[in-house]
Amino acid sequence: MILPSLSRRQFGDLAAKSLALALAAPALAGEAAASLPLGVPDDAIQLNANENPYGPCPRALAAISRAETIASRYPEAAIERVTATLARLHAVGREQIALGCGSTEILRAADAAFLAPGKNVVVAEPTFEAVAGFARVFRAETRKIPVTRDFRSDLRAMAAACDANTGLVYLCNPNNPTGTINTGAEVAAFLHAVPKHAVVLVDEAYFHFVETPDYASVIPWLPRFPNLLIARTFSKVYGLAGMRLGYGVAQPDLIRALRAQLLWDNTNAAVLAAAQASLEDPDVVPRNRRLLNGTRDWLCAELHREGRRYIPSHTNFVMISLDRDVAPIIGQFRARNILVGRKFPSLPDWLRVSIGTRPQMQAFLTALRQIAPA
Repeated sequence: MILPSLSRRQFGDLAAKSLALALAAPALAGEAAASLPLGVPDDAIQLNANENPYGPCPRALAAISRAETIASRYPEAAIERVTATLARLHAVGREQIALGCGSTEILRAADAAFLAPGKNVVVAEPTFEAVAGFARVFRAETRKIPVTRDFRSDLRAMAAACDANTGLVYLCNPNNPTGTINTGAEVAAFLHAVPKHAVVLVDEAYFHFVETPDYASVIPWLPRFPNLLIARTFSKVYGLAGMRLGYGVAQPDLIRALRAQLLWDNTNAAVLAAAQASLEDPDVVPRNRRLLNGTRDWLCAELHREGRRYIPSHTNFVMISLDRDVAPIIGQFRARNILVGRKFPSLPDWLRVSIGTRPQMQAFLTALRQIAPA
């Protein structure tokens, strides 16, 4: 592998960013730890991290096992193979794909590439916190725009919040933690409204769960918007959260800027083999979407029957109103060996619960009725 040469200034910049990340690691780790408490029994029902309870498909599991035969080798060939498969899937060039250690690394690299002191990033509030968390590392300002009354990202207000110093605009669609979407038409108008100097990062981690026809992935729009960057993950519908693989899709110029911030050899032979097998299995996405969406819809019907408020979701999780601070309630679920989502400061009375198997969700409902009777 040929490594790029670095000037003294480039090396200094890289060292400074590495130090900033190291100094920020305890704070960022603390945020992550809120959703993965220590000392939790192995048999706990985990409904706290929007994971797929069904795990990898059989082809992926077999590929992981076979990967032990190449564990001693760097995975350059596998990187090229998965990159080429993703490029074909999205009808883009291979130079328009960047792999990451989970889509979280794509989000971090985008902050590193497009933010700096004096720059700002525009996000919805609430949304997935990683981009705002890493913005603090790079000493950039975060402008948080409250969601609308129906809990959707306020795209008009987000576009209006942009100025000459906006380096990044982050849109999670479907949004985490609200589970809501912005329609294709709304996002198209938003992309036209955002200044062209600002990179628009659209996080489509939950894309595969959406079934409404007025939603659209923005990947096909890349030729029209050179400032557009999309993040995808294998953690959700593919059930590979513990293996860590995500990717970014953009025009070549943005991908080059993104890759400059990524770790070398940031993937591994096992996850690459699992991802390739998953992409080659035509049943993975429809099967998991059917299972998880079906259980989600069943849960929502039960909540409706009991008169409980919830946010209609297009993802593998649901936000439920409890009309009180959820922090102690989270603890009461944990005492019953059930892990549920963390508290979101802007929605302190709402509890996020990931969709598990039907028996797991039945256990959740039983506990909910005991802890917070309708």
